[in-house]
Amino acid sequence: MMKEALEALREGKFVLLYDFDDRERETDLIIRADAVTPEKIVTLRRDGGGLICTAVHPDAAARLGLPFASDLLHGISAVEQQGDIPYDRRNHSSFSLWVNHRSTFTGITDRDRAVTINAIAGQVRRSLNGGGHNFAAEFRTPGHVALLRAAEGLLSQRRGQTELSIAMAEMAGITPAVVVCEMLDNESGLALSKEDARAYGKKHGIIFVEGSDVISAWEAESRS
Repeated sequence: MMKEALEALREGKFVLLYDFDDRERETDLIIRADAVTPEKIVTLRRDGGGLICTAVHPDAAARLGLPFASDLLHGISAVEQQGDIPYDRRNHSSFSLWVNHRSTFTGITDRDRAVTINAIAGQVRRSLNGGGHNFAAEFRTPGHVALLRAAEGLLSQRRGQTELSIAMAEMAGITPAVVVCEMLDNESGLALSKEDARAYGKKHGIIFVEGSDVISAWEAESRS
């Protein structure tokens, strides 16, 4: 199943990524950032319903000067402390900046978010390939696209959707910038159950994988 999921990512298709029964117990719709279109944003907000974020590889984040939000807000009384997150008490969240591309108007429309996300992917690709990049020249903050900075060492340090999706991007050989959006249940208002997420995937022809599948493939590739 991982082989099919990685191929779907390469082809710019959606993949359903569930984390773990002992973590968030959430399924995210994920897609490579450079394949996002306004129509894909519609699917994310209509069928996902959670927060539309763009996960970024830690090396790219460092080169682009993208901080963790918790570090940026250090000293503010409400900033999260270690142990605050009930599903991951060892680590802080992966949130970084919230941005809009400077060419956008409000930044929230389907078109505006697609423009911003595509440009983020371009910055990530150039930064990792040794090309020129100037993040501040292309984006303004605050904005409407949440950036997630993956942990150093990826899954060896943290096993959230951010790290799982970026590990998948690495294994797929694509630019490691991935859009993720939690799937919510329209009736209960809670996270969509794993069973309902699987059923959604079956109905729409979208591959479903679990965090354990990603870790097994990532560890096998690391050993090879």
